[in-house]
Amino acid sequence: MGQAPVVYGQSTRPPRGDYSRANADYTCPQDYAAYTAADHDTYRRLYERQRALLPGLASQAFIDALPSLGASDRIPRFEEVNERLYKATGWELVGVPGLIPEVPFFTLLANRKFPVTDWIRKPEEFEYIVEPDIFHDLFGHVPLLFNPVFADYVQRYGQGGLKAQGLGSCEMLSRLYWYTIEFGLIREAGELRAYGAGILSSSGELAYSVQSPEPQRIPLALERTMRTKYKIDTYQQTYFVIDSFEQLFEMTAADFAPIYERLRGLPEFAADEREAVAA
Repeated sequence: MGQAPVVYGQSTRPPRGDYSRANADYTCPQDYAAYTAADHDTYRRLYERQRALLPGLASQAFIDALPSLGASDRIPRFEEVNERLYKATGWELVGVPGLIPEVPFFTLLANRKFPVTDWIRKPEEFEYIVEPDIFHDLFGHVPLLFNPVFADYVQRYGQGGLKAQGLGSCEMLSRLYWYTIEFGLIREAGELRAYGAGILSSSGELAYSVQSPEPQRIPLALERTMRTKYKIDTYQQTYFVIDSFEQLFEMTAADFAPIYERLRGLPEFAADEREAVAA
């Protein structure tokens, strides 16, 4: 039967991906035979470029886990990654045709299944792609799923997402995802490092997020983060910083329902709204 394509935000073109292949939960088998030599070459070149940029900018936990993805000269097979990932943290990768709705997304995460887009960008999109593709999802997200504490945080986020959906608070929780899992910074041995997938899979934002004097970097606080809008088409103007993955996990142990209720009556922060003192 398939599913309808999904779009987040505003777009001038329909979303990519063959949603006719999607099951009821939006998952689909990885059609490995469909990848061309050019597809594998695009993955190889993206991987080599990003790996070379990581030292001094990426979280050491991410750098240490990156080899767990396996071969870098071709697109990995999900089942090969899953053999290692399931043994490490009980997670597994599932293919999806592209962006999927919030409830199926949260449900997969809550069950320790990480959705990975199964198509890869075209060579002319090497520098920038609007939607997440297999390189963003695999390279950016999956290595830290080998970290037990971070893996537990992602599952907790999925569980919280299902609750937030019932409370009409998905927008507030999506900001937490954006500013941690996608664009989070961590302080390691006194130095700023990136752990968010959106940063780690970007050649330009990796150095910008850690080294540029332009954006503000402030300690992660749940309420401030949930009130902060974000931009999807530019580098971030605000980054939130954690001291450890344990801190992130413990911070999200509380029941968010009272927080959502309290925040409903408070103004939001613009993506570039400055704090009086930056971290």
